Amino acid sequence: MAIRTFQGQTPQLGERVYVDPASVVLGDVVLGDDCSVWPMTVVRGDMHRIRIGARTSVQDGSVLHITHASDFNPGGHPLTIGDDVTIGHKALLHGCTLGNRILVGMGSIIMDGALVEDEVIIAAGAVVTPGKTLASGHVYAGNPAKPLRELKESEREFFAYTAGNYVKLKDQYLADEQQG
Repeated sequence: MAIRTFQGQTPQLGERVYVDPASVVLGDVVLGDDCSVWPMTVVRGDMHRIRIGARTSVQDGSVLHITHASDFNPGGHPLTIGDDVTIGHKALLHGCTLGNRILVGMGSIIMDGALVEDEVIIAAGAVVTPGKTLASGHVYAGNPAKPLRELKESEREFFAYTAGNYVKLKDQYLADEQQG
């Protein structure tokens, strides 16, 4: 089963959520309405909490984890992701905070304590270093990630399009499950 309890914490799913059977979602995790978690993804809320907003899609092979509390990092860092976020294939998000309407490019890494404000595009393969803030309204690329340019209006419109596209696709998967 893709949904697993860990130390008495069972993931909570909003309405119409799709979690692929070939993924793992465990522990203190909350998925908002119309979220989708695709094959080979790991969402591991074992030592801190993970909160994912509505209409967020976590693509194949992504790893979402937290930073546990320790003497080196009192309080740790939960993983928090807003609404209408598309997380590209094989992304790694670790103990960071993402706002709303964000595109995380394939293979990107966003590290502990980083903050990504609303309406940001992170290019494929970008590395967001620990504690860095990515300001709203920009495209970021590179290692370490740096602002490349301001968002175009068409890119701002794309956030709702891509989130909606994955809501439609996960609805097709849910319908197939009900028929099968």
